[in-house]
This record gives sequence, C-alpha cells and structure tokens, in this order.
Amino acid sequence: MPHRPIYLDNHATTPADPRVVEAMLPYFTEHFGNASSTTHQYGWEAEAAVGRSRSILSAAINATPEELIFTSGATEANNLAIKGVAEAYVSQGRHIITLTTEHSAVLDPCTYLESLGFEITRLGVQPDGLVDLAALEEAIRPDTILVSVMAANNEIGVLQPLEEIGAICHQRNVLFHTDAAQAIAKIPLDVQAMQVDLMSLTAHKVYGPKGIGALYVRRRDPRVQLAAQLHGGGHERGMRSGTLYVPQIVGFAKAVELALESREAESARVTEMRDRLFSIIQPLGGVYLNGHPTRRLPGNLNLSIEGVDGQALLLALQSQIAVSSGAACSSTKIAPSHVLTAIGRSPDLAFASLRFGIGRFNTDAEIEQAGAAVVQTVQALRSQRSTFPALA
Repeated sequence: MPHRPIYLDNHATTPADPRVVEAMLPYFTEHFGNASSTTHQYGWEAEAAVGRSRSILSAAINATPEELIFTSGATEANNLAIKGVAEAYVSQGRHIITLTTEHSAVLDPCTYLESLGFEITRLGVQPDGLVDLAALEEAIRPDTILVSVMAANNEIGVLQPLEEIGAICHQRNVLFHTDAAQAIAKIPLDVQAMQVDLMSLTAHKVYGPKGIGALYVRRRDPRVQLAAQLHGGGHERGMRSGTLYVPQIVGFAKAVELALESREAESARVTEMRDRLFSIIQPLGGVYLNGHPTRRLPGNLNLSIEGVDGQALLLALQSQIAVSSGAACSSTKIAPSHVLTAIGRSPDLAFASLRFGIGRFNTDAEIEQAGAAVVQTVQALRSQRSTFPALA
C-alpha cells in the first residue's frame, strides 16, 4: 500500500470508529425496516432503534427525546433553526444576531434571509475569538427574534460562553441557537443550564457516519415554534419530513455514547498532543496561535506562520500531512479565512495558516513526525524566499 499522509484534519471529518460501523451494519440488512411502518415487526424494530438512539443523544445534552429532530447533518439543522424561526416569528420581528466568525452554514442562511427583508447584525469578535458579551447585549433590540452563536469554532476551536449568552437571551425574551457540530461529546453541553433553545448537531465530527445530524428544539419555557423547511410525510413532529435513515441514526448514537465514555481521558490525551505539536513548531519564530490559548477544543491548533506563502506551504506538506488552512467547506475559495481576518490577522498571515485537528486515532509518533515535517518545510520555504527576494 502506498504511503498515506498523517491525518490531522479531524475538524473537517473523522474516521468512523469500527465499533460504530459494527453497530450500524445490522440495520442495513437484518433490521432494515422503515421506522414509520408501525404495522409489522420490521417497522417496530426500526422504530425501537430510533427511540433508543434518540434517548442516548438527547441525554447527552440534557434534553428530552421528543426535543430531538433528525436531519441530514448540521448544515440542514442550522438552516432549519434559522429559517424556521425567521418564518415562524416574523410577526414578532425581523432582526437576527450572529457573529462574523460563524460557519457558512449559519452565515449563508442569514444572508438569504436578508434578501427577504430580514435585518442581520453580524457582531465582530475580540482578538481571542470570543464574543464581547456587552456588545451582544447592546445589539439586542425589541424586534430581535434570534441569536445564533456557535459552541466551538470549526477553525480556531474557540469555545464561546454559552451559559452567559443564554442568560442574556432569555432575560430579553430572544431565542438562542448554537451550532454545536464541533462540540458534541467533546465538551460538556447542557441545554438547560446553558438556556439554549435550538442546538445543531452532527455525527461525522465525533467518529460517526456522515449524512446524519440533529436539531434540538426546546419544548418548554419557551416552547419553540419552527416552520418546516421540508414537507412530505410529516415526520419528526412535522418539522422535518423524510424517511428516517435508521443505520445512520444508530451510528450517531453509538458514536456519541463512545465519546462520552472516554471524554475526559481522550480530552487529556489530545490536549497533550496538541501542546506537544505547538512546542515543536513554535521555536521557528514568527508563529502565531490563532484563538484563545486555553478556551478551545482539546484537539485544535490553528497557527499562522510568517515568511511563507500559504499555498506553497500546503502543497509542500500534502504528501506528509493531511491538514487544512481553514474550513473544509470553503477550502476551494481563493480568499483568506473570514475567521482569521475577523480576529485581526492580516491577509498574508491568514493565508499562511495551518489548522490541525488532532483526534482519537492519532499517535504520539505521528505528532513528532508532523511537527518535524512542518519545521523542515517552513525552513525550506523561508530559505527560498530569502534567496529570491522578488518572492518575498
């Protein structure tokens, strides 16, 4: 088998845990029924599997099973939350607040709503990537219907103060949505303590299958209303029609269950590897850590490196390390990361950035090899630039 690069892009996606695949397999063949076919055993088996999975996933965020709506992933969940609230609450207001550092699956639906006459406030963030709570509170108006702030940033890993944001929103009778795609089962999430009204989740960032996600929709204090974005058979309490993908749902629940069982130990291990990788690269000089130094996802390390061309750096590394310079969904765009420019990085530094996502299956040896590869590559590129000043 040809040599494959070390995989350090676990924020883009994660490999499915073999135990997750094992749990899913019977639901492709033996227990293949439609969960909505409630007149025979095949449907009952599927329905029971969905019920068990819904219970596991809702317990992971301290919700009730009925509050979880299955979707195709976090992008759909974000769209359902934002567009669904906008349509359902339009008589109360047309103002929505979000951050400039949000994922495009939040920013793009907001831009779409602007074309329909809604007003979007996109708050900037502080240099460490955290929201200014005073600025958020000041931005809320009588016609504000929703605040959307992600739990963990997909590029710089910053963990936003959800509990404080939730308290502000509920004091002002504004709904609070958070995109927790990167956070589920990696950090503690409690929709009650955090006063979250809507939470978007996905499986493939936590060693589960692609193509399955969920949206938590609060049922009490307040009972959140949503306008459905997919119409058909009235599945999922009428909020999201479509035949439930039972194998994926089972895999999602198994992935979260496994992650919760090992969360503390895994968090400590990947944090240690992350810090080790930084300690190898930092002595190069001109290396800038992007985002809050400690209030970040355990496996996240986002660095900007002076004196190198960003595209040349990625090309030189791609045979050795699978790593990115930003969000996977925007990796084909020739533009600096909107997250890095939002925290004050220059376009050159934003281009010359590396996002490392360290995960469950990485080893200490891989971290050493990856660190050495980055150091060697940066030194070589800097040497070329000094040799050919026109490239500088």
